[in-house]
Amino acid sequence: MKAAVQTTDPAPARDAILSHARSLGFQAVGVTSAADVPEDGAALRRFIGHGYAGDMAWLPRTAERRAAPRALWPEARSVVVVGLNYGPAHDPLRLLAARTRGIVSAYAQGRDYHDVLKGRLRRLARFVVDTFGAEVKLFVDTAPVMEKPLAARAGLGWQGKHTNLVSRHHGSWLFLGELFTTLDLAADEAEGDHCGSCRRCLDICPTDAFPAPYRLDARRCISYLTIEHEGHIAPEYREAMGNRIYGCDDCLAVCPWNKFARRTEEYAFLPRAELNAPRLADLAALDDKTFRTVFSGSPIRRTGRDRFVRNVLIAIGNCGDAAALPAARRLLHDASPLVRAMAVWASRRLAAPAAFAALRASHAPTETDPAVLAEWQNAEPAAGASGRARS
Repeated sequence: MKAAVQTTDPAPARDAILSHARSLGFQAVGVTSAADVPEDGAALRRFIGHGYAGDMAWLPRTAERRAAPRALWPEARSVVVVGLNYGPAHDPLRLLAARTRGIVSAYAQGRDYHDVLKGRLRRLARFVVDTFGAEVKLFVDTAPVMEKPLAARAGLGWQGKHTNLVSRHHGSWLFLGELFTTLDLAADEAEGDHCGSCRRCLDICPTDAFPAPYRLDARRCISYLTIEHEGHIAPEYREAMGNRIYGCDDCLAVCPWNKFARRTEEYAFLPRAELNAPRLADLAALDDKTFRTVFSGSPIRRTGRDRFVRNVLIAIGNCGDAAALPAARRLLHDASPLVRAMAVWASRRLAAPAAFAALRASHAPTETDPAVLAEWQNAEPAAGASGRARS
């Protein structure tokens, strides 16, 4: 959005913008400068240099723009950072023992937060343009923006040892969005680190995805594996995934600062019925059309049916209930190698040895995909060599 005239007195603008943002329902609001912060770029380069980004190829491709807000938009002078609370009503870890049910990360159980935040940010942007004649650009995880460092600099919280933002008022449950503007607004004081000696988030990680405090190896993270990773999930992580089928809240859920968080009052973020402890067998039966219908308006839809059912089959393989075997067996002929491979793995975990041998004799001779064939040829389930099978 653009305007021809820009205010020369930004002090009243700042107060009015923050007040209007709160009136739109943003529970956390702050301002920081759009100036470059070299340490943010250095941290990103280290993350990429260690290979921690996995196959998220867009990170190295956009690293220079991510490291410098003005590289993204040279005219920007300030960034208004907003947050929406999505605090869950119940402990996300309570379903780990319900092994025939799937766990969807709390952030993905309601409407797609991108849509919710964008709608409100557009209204805030229009207010800024119409009232102060400034230029603005808005972002919600859709451009090369380092959201968490910006939020920390704007005083919304700090990046905890789990690398996510932690707020003294909302714990680890904040969605973030940004409004870049040509207005030169006074910046808020950056939030300091309040993690202290606590390491609960590090110790609970099912796959040991933290090489050190404040450092995440995404390649080992269940959220990355179930959402971002497009290929087959390595055997050493499958048991550790338990019944987590989309994301992982473990490190967020144990943060002590959550005691100050409140359950979200946003209707859009309340859990959809089909995502409240869904039956794994029902999810495994989804074809592409039904998947897209069921998850319309949900962030899960972006993953696609094949990757989602891949995750569901790993959870079925971990459930320990032979009654779930038919759900896996039906997918041994699926069109997707991702799905067939995990159908083999789940069948091997649940079927009696003789029954699995019969399945292999029936299906393996006609299989042409190397990865699926490898699953058939592995007679025993792979032990979690690197990750701890916790659930």
